Amino acid sequence: MSARGPALGLLLLLCLAQVFSQSCVWYGECGIASGDKRYNCKYSGAPKPLPKNGYDLVQELCPGFFFDNVSLCCDVQQLQTLKDNLQLPLQFLSRCPSCFYNLMNLFCELTCSPRQSEFLNITVTEDYVDPVTNLTKTNVKELQYYIGESFANAMYNACRDVEAPSSNDKALGLLCGKDAEACNATNWIEYMFNKNNGQAPFTITPIFSDLPAYGMEPMNNATKGCNESVDGVTGPCSCQDCSAVCGPKPEPPPPPVPWRILGLDAMYVIMWCYRKQYFVSEYTPIDSNIAFSVNARDKGEASCCDPLGAAFEGCLRQLFAQWGSFCVRNPGCVIFFSLAFIATCSSGLVFIRVTTNPVDLWSAPSSQARLEKEYFDAHFGPFFRTEQLIIRAPHTDVHKYEPYPSGSDVPFGPPLDIEILHQVLDLQTAIENIAVSYNNETVTLQDICLAPLSPYNNNCTIMSVLNYFQNSHSMLNHKIGDDFYVYADYHTHFLYCVRAPASLNDTSLLHDPCLGTFGGPVFPWLVLGGYDDQNYNNATALVITFPVNNYHNDTEKLQKAQAWEREFINFVKNYKNPNLTISFSTERSIEDELNRESNSDIFTVVISYAVMFLYISIALGHIKSCSRLLVDSKVSLGIAGILIVLSSVACSLGIFSYIGVPLTLIVIEVIPFLVLAVGVDNIFILVQTYQRDERLQGETLDQQVGRVLGEVAPSMFLSSFSETVAFFLGALSVMPAVHTFSLFAGMAVLIDFLLQITCFVSLLGLDIKRQEKNRLDILCCVRGAEDGTGIQASESYLFRFFRNFYSPLLLKDWMRPIVIAVFVGVLSFSIAVLNKVEIGLDQSLSMPDDSYVIDYFKSLSQYLHAGPPVYFVLEEGHDYTSLKGQNMVCGGMGCNSDSLVQQIFSAAELPNYTRIGFAPSSWIDDYFDWIKPQSSCCRVYNSTDQFCNASVADPACVRCRPLTPEGKQRPQGEDFMRFLPMFLSDNPNPKCGKGGHAAYGSAVNILDNDTGVGATYFMTYHTVLRTSADFIDAMKKARLIAGNITKTMSQEGSTYRVFPYSVFYVFYEQYLTIINDTIFNLCVSLGAIFLVTMVLLGCEPWSAVIMCVTIAMILVNMFGVMWLWGISLNAVSLVNLVMSCGISVEFCSHITRAFTVSAKGSRVERAEEALSHMGSSVFSGITLTKFGGIVVLAFAKSQIFQIFYFRMYLAMVLLGATHGLIFLPVLLSYIGPSINKTKSLATQERYKGTEREQLLNF
Repeated sequence: MSARGPALGLLLLLCLAQVFSQSCVWYGECGIASGDKRYNCKYSGAPKPLPKNGYDLVQELCPGFFFDNVSLCCDVQQLQTLKDNLQLPLQFLSRCPSCFYNLMNLFCELTCSPRQSEFLNITVTEDYVDPVTNLTKTNVKELQYYIGESFANAMYNACRDVEAPSSNDKALGLLCGKDAEACNATNWIEYMFNKNNGQAPFTITPIFSDLPAYGMEPMNNATKGCNESVDGVTGPCSCQDCSAVCGPKPEPPPPPVPWRILGLDAMYVIMWCYRKQYFVSEYTPIDSNIAFSVNARDKGEASCCDPLGAAFEGCLRQLFAQWGSFCVRNPGCVIFFSLAFIATCSSGLVFIRVTTNPVDLWSAPSSQARLEKEYFDAHFGPFFRTEQLIIRAPHTDVHKYEPYPSGSDVPFGPPLDIEILHQVLDLQTAIENIAVSYNNETVTLQDICLAPLSPYNNNCTIMSVLNYFQNSHSMLNHKIGDDFYVYADYHTHFLYCVRAPASLNDTSLLHDPCLGTFGGPVFPWLVLGGYDDQNYNNATALVITFPVNNYHNDTEKLQKAQAWEREFINFVKNYKNPNLTISFSTERSIEDELNRESNSDIFTVVISYAVMFLYISIALGHIKSCSRLLVDSKVSLGIAGILIVLSSVACSLGIFSYIGVPLTLIVIEVIPFLVLAVGVDNIFILVQTYQRDERLQGETLDQQVGRVLGEVAPSMFLSSFSETVAFFLGALSVMPAVHTFSLFAGMAVLIDFLLQITCFVSLLGLDIKRQEKNRLDILCCVRGAEDGTGIQASESYLFRFFRNFYSPLLLKDWMRPIVIAVFVGVLSFSIAVLNKVEIGLDQSLSMPDDSYVIDYFKSLSQYLHAGPPVYFVLEEGHDYTSLKGQNMVCGGMGCNSDSLVQQIFSAAELPNYTRIGFAPSSWIDDYFDWIKPQSSCCRVYNSTDQFCNASVADPACVRCRPLTPEGKQRPQGEDFMRFLPMFLSDNPNPKCGKGGHAAYGSAVNILDNDTGVGATYFMTYHTVLRTSADFIDAMKKARLIAGNITKTMSQEGSTYRVFPYSVFYVFYEQYLTIINDTIFNLCVSLGAIFLVTMVLLGCEPWSAVIMCVTIAMILVNMFGVMWLWGISLNAVSLVNLVMSCGISVEFCSHITRAFTVSAKGSRVERAEEALSHMGSSVFSGITLTKFGGIVVLAFAKSQIFQIFYFRMYLAMVLLGATHGLIFLPVLLSYIGPSINKTKSLATQERYKGTEREQLLNF
């Protein structure tokens, strides 16, 4: 008994101490602090039992106080005020339960703790007379809150990673008064307790300490880490909101190690070693035992294929000879039917359609990007049209802002000067007021703009820094101050809004909204440019974007938008303000400038063709004396040949227009050049072969022309048919530009050949008759002076130069190894740089030099800090109503660690690698926050069950879901679909910033009668993309991420695909496969050339191999030139490469065939004869013709003409000429095919008894 007495005494003392410690500093609310905010009443007594009508509130807000008789230091009204003030943090932080638990702990202890006196110290009070009771009370105006430093840090650590999905930012960036990165435990709590933030009714000064100070015991309650569960119902925060759950930050894979040898590029080293070895071998004595390297005559017997080849050759020769004779004998009939054929085919031009839509030009209808674009457009509407200004203030200086009452000076960039902002606002307003007449109807921006909250809010979306000031001069001038100091002005508001763009109250003394007038946030990285890191105040440029609705399926509305854009362009071009420098672009700008460029370069192209036409007309004639100048000239025949070339192009266009195949600008620009190269070469070969020929005894004109045609037409047929087959097979390409070009080119070359062996042969016969009758060229009715010479076989100076000087020199024994060595060296270099040719097309290259769009592209690259938006689309069919389906997608608490949102979030952690710049906006996570019963967002009228907006003050509005453990869970099944349409129609307001109408109105497809969710998207932004390589890499990485998401979801049982969509993907997808496309097209062309050549040369595969190897060398060297000259690989250059393959046939095929039919004894002699007879025609027919026209293209205004046409055309002509006229003859002299004995005997028999026989036996 004696021991129990002291024990009871000790227990009593402890109870008394506990009761004594439970003392309040306030209770109830007193006078008005500001607006609808009130001070608390000072009270120094014990806690009071809470009335039962406050039990629900205390269970909702501070469940830790709900025990015994619930004695607290707050009444029901204080609890209600606490709930109202915590709505904003609740909406953004409740997605991480442990974070919100700690935050509620902080405020519950402050507001209601029965132990308030231990850590709250009132410092300033004032008397207050209650107007109802006339009793004098005391307002608490200021107090100190002693908070444990450990508690503050733990609370901050639990909240610092929480995301705000709708703003692509950290939640603390909206709640701390600073950038999320600059926020820490102390300045966050200080900001929340500062009365200037618009939420706290009076000043609360936090004092951080873990040790007792000044007789106060700091509040240091137990906290929950973000990786801990708050209770048995909720789990830890998600990886997206808690880095501790994620583990270590993902690391990008290391870049591929470059292949190097001794620190040098391996390709360079290998090619150099190969080159040295080859060079040395070429200068060593040639082994006379190697059959292909000696000059000895071929003494072997005829092979089994020789008679077949000779027979085929003889058939072709005889067929063309008979046909040529017929054409010369019946010129009227042949020309008439040729003209009828041309007229019939060309008539199809009335059905011509030109494709100018960039999507159709660069993207195949069946391509992945095109199908995904169509899916996106069908489910979410087409991507809006963009009108954008980038504005600088070059004559304005940086100025300093001095915050009141303290703080370091903040520099503000030139365009953020108040006067500049007013001038920019005037410009913006003027643009809004632009009106244009279309079909007697006035069109303004309001009629076409994107208004996401329409019809509730018809304001246009304008992404502009001035939307932080509601596009108002008065709000821009709004400031609070006195005669001595400015407490808050536009600087204050700007600094807050760039941190919290979705805020409806800037929490400074201004209390102005940041949310745009259109109902959505204006992200600073979209409207400011030229700043460093995230110091938006250092911006050197303003970016203003006007999104305009795109009407792909409504031509009338689309033309209205285009009409307004045209007026917008005129307005900005003519806008004058010496203080502003403006770069701008609209959706139609690129297409307009392309059309202008094409028109501006028409004159250049016409001059180019005129130079070629003039040369052809003059060069065809062979003038022997001045007296016969007008007789021997062949201007009319040259013009006829040119018209035949142009007619073949027109026929090709007409035929495919009949079928309904649209043509492109590339076809119009490239094919005449190609067909002119092929056609003129054939014309020169035919005419010059005739000029060198001597009519045999007893031979008539038609027989002579037929014999000449029999000699050269097989060669013409070989080149033309090779090219035709190669081009038609090239049409197998899925790239629209290459496919269309190949179709039109193949048909044009075929028709050109047919017209040349019909119409041109007849015209040649008529011209010869004119010449024989001594009639003048052009003026054929006028006879020239008789000089008694008549028409005689003659050789041109160029022919004699090739025969007497060039060919013998080139094929000398000491020259041939040098030629081989040089060409192998160039080839080695080209192979070494083959993989270094850039891929893509710089947009600025497609613009004229004087285009305003070039300046816009430069500004875009220099100032913008965010790339294009990218949408990760989850196809229709996914089950969002089940917990499993939700966890596969969402990024909040309880969601899978590899969910869709989480994987995009993880990708945004590695922006330099993934090209994903920001965390995704997630409609499903914001929906879960919006519907929580603790939030005031989701409410319905209890009588009608209709949605009740949070801004409505009506007692009939009740929570959507009960405040029970079940109600706090995510909605599933019917509940999910019941409230989702309400979320998507809810406009953000000061009571609820989570309304989904503005942010997600178009992101979610609700199926018929609200029965389910269809396709949805999760939006983020790429990082800044400046070059083609950046755009290509961004698309590749986005597809990789989407592929990983699809794979992960399929492992959970989902069968629906996730794909990324951005507006530029459809243009850049071609570059993902362009290397394969290039290899395919060029290999198909070479394969076709090989097969046709082998057959038409009379089953001589070795000749076909040599010719294809030479063409392949030309193509590889073209890549070397592209690398040297900065020409990237894209659809335009690929078309040129395919064309280069065709033109190379012209340079090589005639020489190769002449070599195979030569009856000379050794390879060197046969090569010399082939070069002598065909070299001059190839040189004058293609090289000189093209060279004159190409040089003119260098003066084109358009960069795309200068680079992709002048440079590539010049390269293909020079490479073709050097390989065809230098390398190929030398190669044939070494490893050319053996002589076909049967062909040789046939040739000797054919020329027996003529002068040609002497040449053959020479």
